[in-house]
Amino acid sequence: MTTRATGGAMTARRALGSGLHLVAVLAILFFVLFPIAWLAITAFRPAAEAFSTSPVFAPTLENFRAIIGGQNDLTAAAVNSVVVGTATTLISLPMALLAAYAFSRHRFPGHKSMLLAMVATQFIPGVAIALPFLTLFHDLGLLDTRASLVIVNLSLVVPYITWLLKGFVDGLPIEIEEAARLDGCGQITLLWRVVTPLAAPGLFVCAVFSFLLSWNEFLFPTFLAKEEATTLPVGLMTLVRPEGVAWGQMAAAGLLVMVPMLVMSMFVRKHFAQGMTMGAIK
Repeated sequence: MTTRATGGAMTARRALGSGLHLVAVLAILFFVLFPIAWLAITAFRPAAEAFSTSPVFAPTLENFRAIIGGQNDLTAAAVNSVVVGTATTLISLPMALLAAYAFSRHRFPGHKSMLLAMVATQFIPGVAIALPFLTLFHDLGLLDTRASLVIVNLSLVVPYITWLLKGFVDGLPIEIEEAARLDGCGQITLLWRVVTPLAAPGLFVCAVFSFLLSWNEFLFPTFLAKEEATTLPVGLMTLVRPEGVAWGQMAAAGLLVMVPMLVMSMFVRKHFAQGMTMGAIK
């Protein structure tokens, strides 16, 4: 009897624990998914019904028409975001790979201090360096240009992905490089034909990180871009006006900002997880 009672109590505790876990997961999902669901519903509601609680409404595309070729056109801002994000990614990857390889394979004086200093720049608040960048680009005549945004993004991205890629390069077998050198590979050929393919998962992770940071960056485009180089996060702020916020258009624009990243994450999540795991294991 005692054994049966003990077994029953353990089963009850397990059931209670499973129930609590389920409740916790559902609560987290609610808080994560509710804002997205509200965003999607509001984007397709008529502007006059933005705050309506009725679950029944006639879907409309008027909010999307307003921000795509309409009165609050954000097409140019979207193009700027894509161009700046792509340029940042394409430039940052080779820069970071070369630096990571140097830190990993060469023991030059001060290499540890330099790597630490580079990573430490990530702890500097963006607002603290916004004014120096503003002054610099004003003197160079680069204010309100895509080039200024790419340069700033590189200063934010390259230190972090260099540190991340160093972990990948540290984990690569040096014997493969030695064998390639014996076969007559020069340093550039070695990097291109041997190191780059082996570090591909890490480069993939860094590419996603670089593009996401550029895509979502708000502070520096606010300071450095006024009209010509405005990106989507800053473009959203044009929907906030003294007479009120165009919530329907804001939701539609937010959905357009979010959907490309969600689609990309669906396609890359397997490779992203693989890359992060390889970077953590040496």
